[in-house]
Order: sequence, then C-alpha cells, then structure tokens
Amino acid sequence: MTPKQIILKAFEGGKADRVPATLFGAGMWSIKGYGSTFKALSEDKTKMADMLVAMSGKLLCDVVYSGSGYNNFHAAAMGGQMKFREIGAPDLEAPLVAAEEDIQKLDIGRIDSNPVIETTREAARIANAKIGNDYVITLTAWGPFTLAARLVGEEAMMKATFKKPVFVEKLVDFATQVLMRVYEPLLNDGTLKVVSLADPTASGDLISKKQFERFALPYLKKFTDWAKGKGAHTLVHICGNTTDRLDLFPLTGASCISLDHKTDMLKAKELLHGKMCFGGNVDPVKIMLNGSVAEVETACKETIRTVGTDGGFVLMPGCDIPPTVPYENIQKFMQVAREWKF
Repeated sequence: MTPKQIILKAFEGGKADRVPATLFGAGMWSIKGYGSTFKALSEDKTKMADMLVAMSGKLLCDVVYSGSGYNNFHAAAMGGQMKFREIGAPDLEAPLVAAEEDIQKLDIGRIDSNPVIETTREAARIANAKIGNDYVITLTAWGPFTLAARLVGEEAMMKATFKKPVFVEKLVDFATQVLMRVYEPLLNDGTLKVVSLADPTASGDLISKKQFERFALPYLKKFTDWAKGKGAHTLVHICGNTTDRLDLFPLTGASCISLDHKTDMLKAKELLHGKMCFGGNVDPVKIMLNGSVAEVETACKETIRTVGTDGGFVLMPGCDIPPTVPYENIQKFMQVAREWKF
C-alpha cells in the first residue's frame, strides 16, 4: 500500500498493513530544512511546490501540508497587514474586527485575489501532480474558532465568549465561510482529498467544554459536512488537554482528530475508537525536540502499543514540531511507524 492508501484507510476507521504516521504541518521545520524563508516562498509557487516535494522525500510523512505557517494570511486577505519574522511563521499585525458591524465590512471575495493564498493553492496543485499518487496532499488553515479569534484578537475573543456570545457565534460562522472560500477551488478540481485544520484557540487549556460545544463544535461540523459533500476528509488538530471533551469530537464530523500530548490517549481510545480516527500524541518538545533518538523510539512504540494496534489511529506528535527538532528524531519517529507491521 502507498502512504496515501495507508492513511486514508485509517481516516476511514480501518487497519492498513502498517501504522500510519505524519507530522502535523511542519512548515517551519520544512522551510528551514529547505534553506528558504516564509517570505521567499510566499512569492514563488514553483519553489514552494519544490519545497513540498523535496521535503516529502526527506520526511516520509504520509501527509504533505501546503500552506503550513501561512494560516494568518486568510485573515489578512480581508484588509489586514502581515509581518514576516526572522524565525517563525508570519503574524497578523492587528485585529480587523472590533464590533458586530465590522463583520459586514469584510469581503470574503478578497480571498481569491490574495497572492500568497493563491501561491499555497498552486503549490498544492503542483505537488499533487508530482507526488499525489503516493502521498496525501493537503492545504492547512486555522479552524473556524481560531480564525475568528485572529480577526478580533485572542484576548477580546475570550472575553466575548462571556460578554457577547451572539457576536462570537456570528464571527465564527463568518470564519467558517472564509474557510470554505479558501478550500473550494481545490476541492472542486479534485486536488485535495483531505482538508487540514488547526484550531488551537479552541484548546482545552483556553475554553471550557461548554464553550467548545457552543462556539467551536457547530462550526467545525458545518465545515466538515461541506467538505464531506465535496468528497474530502477533514483532519483537525486541537491543542491542550481535551480529555474532558473527547466525547464531543465525533460530533464535529471530522475524519480524524489530532490530539495534544496532554490528552489521555487511553481515554481517547475508549471514547473514539470505532467512531472516528484519532492521532497523537508524542510530546513535540520533551521528546521530539529535546529527547534522544532512543527516547523517540520508546515514546512512539509505547503510544502504538497503548492505543494504535486496532486501526483508526495515526501516529503523530502532539502538535506542530519546532523548527530545530533534530532530523534524526524525525527519522526514528517515521521508522518506528513504517516498520510496525500489523
């Protein structure tokens, strides 16, 4: 089976001939390893695609992520300014929304005229044409709640969930429509069979289960239903300890939920196996960044033995990896999965 077939089997709840495995995003690591910068690649779809193809051969992940690290451009496209940093992903300089009436002033159509968004789309198309038979090619973006928080500012978003809940609902619904606009061309032309969303502001460390159920879940479901209607799986990552809301994740409609290293994986298997695929959750800092090769091997094998032998599971780090993770640790991470035969 190809890496693509293996991970799609897991997304469908099945069991392939080995453990599926992927990093999540890895844009910062890949761009650094390729010897380029976010800014340089944002201006050249051919080089961005070449980076994706070249790094796929080096990382050997079952999923290749276009647009990783460029997530903030989806908010900036509607009138914001971006700042590139020497290290790390580009940031949105300032929020765009302060009140409900500001939402009406934002033009979703500007998504299609943003040159960086188009570069990430085209890079996905080029990479898919070159390696899409073997690997899942995806485009990654913030999830609805996180994108909404970028539009209004994270601190303001947290306060608004208590003081202005209807405003939050309208803003997250708008963010969901933005995401549909981002992905629609790539789903319509068949480039993507998997959509990748990171929703870190919906973290178990930031909002309660009750807040998640009201402000994040319905809009993830709205998006995944839309994507599913176009024949695409959705892979969702949520940061923080989400053990208290594992029972809600099947209701998102996502094919696979990527879990942070803080989450109880035994509980995840108990509540999710047979209902949806789940991935995780090797510590991206303690193990992947600061651990030895032997410690990476031990952590991966322990995770697989504990929750990953019955299918419907993907070995993943608990979040995106830092750009300075030793390559040898990534090699061992992937080697353990590729050599674990069922």
